[in-house]
Amino acid sequence: MKKILFRKLLKDYLVFFCIALISASIVIWVFQAVNFLDIIIEDGRNYLIYIKFSILNFPKILSKLMPFVLFFSLFYVTIRHELNNELMILWNFGINKIDIVNFYLKFSLIILLLQILFTSYLVPKSQDIARSYLRTSTINFYGNFIKPQKFNDTIKGTTIYTEKKDIQGNFKNIFIKKEKDPDNFQTIHAKKGILEEINGVPYLVLFNGENIKVNNNKITTIGFSKFNFALNASKTNTTTYIKTQELPSLKLIECMSTLYKIKLKFIKSLNTKIENCSNENKINILREIYKRLLVPIYIPILTLIPLLLIITSKENIHYFKIKILVFLLGLFTVIFSETTIRFIDVILINNIKFIFIPFAILFIIYITFIYYFRLKFKINI
Repeated sequence: MKKILFRKLLKDYLVFFCIALISASIVIWVFQAVNFLDIIIEDGRNYLIYIKFSILNFPKILSKLMPFVLFFSLFYVTIRHELNNELMILWNFGINKIDIVNFYLKFSLIILLLQILFTSYLVPKSQDIARSYLRTSTINFYGNFIKPQKFNDTIKGTTIYTEKKDIQGNFKNIFIKKEKDPDNFQTIHAKKGILEEINGVPYLVLFNGENIKVNNNKITTIGFSKFNFALNASKTNTTTYIKTQELPSLKLIECMSTLYKIKLKFIKSLNTKIENCSNENKINILREIYKRLLVPIYIPILTLIPLLLIITSKENIHYFKIKILVFLLGLFTVIFSETTIRFIDVILINNIKFIFIPFAILFIIYITFIYYFRLKFKINI
């Protein structure tokens, strides 16, 4: 009977947790996907790149929401069971409250491992793949990033300005500056311009203007009635290097062991050629490792906090205040777990306290349960 009741509790919780997590993630993903439209509008990428980039950001949203949704789901389900007198049925069947705590604590370890899988592997991997699409793709919709009365610098080393664009797609009064270095650049001015594709190659065809080249203080000016400015070889200003948050977790640990000269048995050889592995980036590497492997430890804490509600019952005159306090405690824990990332220091010994804090909180909460469900019960008897 006990197993059946526990399965019922777990099923109610999992159903609500999954629905809440997926629903909230989809809502946030839709809003974020709208912001990613800049990839097409600003950067001139095609729609396939936009779709892939947007979808690959979904695991990141899931991992960000999981801790809070985990807490909120158990908080809501516990209150619902209490108000429907379902918890009373459990107590009447002789189930100890501490057994409920232990049951959910064991279950939280599964969620903990799932969260670590997301933060340490799935999220950085998906972020790296998403960014790789931008790094390797080319500009497809060239007309999208040329906006009137705005300095358009999407193309690397090139700035384009146009006074206006008519309904036929003609640009008026175009200024283009293409710069290799401060002493070697090219400035083009034309009264009119239009985007055309010639033999499969995109060009900005310019009419009635002049081309000014500066090479080591030598100025050459050439007037033209028509000039084809090729766009196919252009590169964008999109970040081409791999960011710290996109590196595999093993690489981050390997980098840390290299920078701090720590020998780890599971790392056979130290590779100093890891991207972003430098003393200047130490703090970001440590914070990323902490975020991926240690922040998820707050998962069991967020699982136990809602269970503080079963210490008392709905008949208690302070039950409403207790609900508010428990919810605020859970919300504070979520915020605190994310905030501690900013306090990680480059000196490793200074970070030890942040490793022990979640374990200390978990111990205090569990001791509280033991006191109320076992010791206090024996004292009252």
